[in-house]
Amino acid sequence: MESIEVVVGRIGKPHGLRGEVTVDVRTDEPERRYAVGAVLQVEAPRGSAFTARTLTVSRIRWHQGVLLASFAELPDRTAAELARGAVLRAVVPADETPEDPEEFYDHQLVGLAAYDVAGTHLGEVVGLTHGAQDLLRIRTLDRREALVPFVSALVPEVDLAGGRVVIADRPGLVSPFPDEEADDE
Repeated sequence: MESIEVVVGRIGKPHGLRGEVTVDVRTDEPERRYAVGAVLQVEAPRGSAFTARTLTVSRIRWHQGVLLASFAELPDRTAAELARGAVLRAVVPADETPEDPEEFYDHQLVGLAAYDVAGTHLGEVVGLTHGAQDLLRIRTLDRREALVPFVSALVPEVDLAGGRVVIADRPGLVSPFPDEEADDE
């Protein structure tokens, strides 16, 4: 895998008359992903008349906590309105890592083996759920799916080179409660 696409945002409403749009940012590194000259892949909303497949960043600025972006292909408000709702993706090298060493891209975590702090194999990371709190989705050895909040208290170690994550497991988190194990027998 030489490169991957990562979702970095969604175009919101137009701002002004010159094609500037609000962006619902979906990346922890907006200045990196929306650098002037960056070319982003576009997925138009279903049923949209918007046909561009890429957009080139020509300017960004922050206004009251909202990212405002201008794209070379959106010269006016009419074009900006057509692009509303489009999902923006950046193509990044597969081996690229976030600037913050305590952060990870989803594709780096999926497939890692999950172990508890004692070294017992719990399962495998099969995905992440993003929201107010990011959650690791763990497929357990008995084929259940467990959701583990991706915080250092519960996931104290991520070892990409070793292909594993360590989870401070508690009954009911990944391993079932003891009375649930007895019910299965």
